Amino acid sequence: MRTTRVLGAALLAATALLFAPAASAAADDATPTPSAGASGDNSSESAPTEAGTGFRTATAIKQGQKASATASTGDYLYWQFPAGAGQRATAKATVTLPEASLRHGAATWQLDVYDGLRRRQACASGEPTKRASETDTAITLTCTLRPVRQWAERWSNDPLPGAYYLRLTVAEAPDKDMGLAARAEVEATAESAGGSYDGGGELGAPLHAQSVAEPEDGWTGGWFSDRWAWTLGGGVLAALLGVGGYTLTRHPRNRWGARPPAARQPGQGYPGDGYGDVR
Repeated sequence: MRTTRVLGAALLAATALLFAPAASAAADDATPTPSAGASGDNSSESAPTEAGTGFRTATAIKQGQKASATASTGDYLYWQFPAGAGQRATAKATVTLPEASLRHGAATWQLDVYDGLRRRQACASGEPTKRASETDTAITLTCTLRPVRQWAERWSNDPLPGAYYLRLTVAEAPDKDMGLAARAEVEATAESAGGSYDGGGELGAPLHAQSVAEPEDGWTGGWFSDRWAWTLGGGVLAALLGVGGYTLTRHPRNRWGARPPAARQPGQGYPGDGYGDVR
């Protein structure tokens, strides 16, 4: 019984070691990203108040930093932000629409995300296109990308480390509403997608990242991920299971340290077995 209790305690300790890093990572992901109103580089004082009109003039923003711009309905507005390997980026845009009394019908707004090679990236979740009715005062568009990978084959369209472009515009609206003043506010955030997206290779350089700041964990992500924690915990758990299995499958009398019975000599039975000597 004592061995069983020791084995159970060891297994519980291994389980705690295995799942503690994952729980810590989940807590880190749940920590709110500093917004434009927080202190530091992402403060409202340094938040951009204009947008570019194309890829070349896209306004650079940091992760978690809010940017705003006032433009005319029908204009194309561009921003760019960084994303490193192992991150899952989310873009959000809130459009304050022109006064309802000035509009002549519903309008459809669209938020597109492009990578450093100007390839349009599909949204894994979110609502990147939304139709605003004549009575709406504001709408919010969101787009969550697939996790950024360290490398990818040339034929694939996987997100890679580097700069990402946001393009906001009205996709459909009455002709009379084109040119009406509208205000947009955008924000790009990123969270860890987990160690399962690490490994396999590494990109030589980030895609078109001259104008954006490097993420805190670098373009290729941090050296430690939950993959290391799972591997280490799995190794410890396997070792403990091996020791426990050996302990449980030993001869019952030998398991508790009892002395094994004396070996029978040729032509002689065991004492007390009723057979006596074999003639």
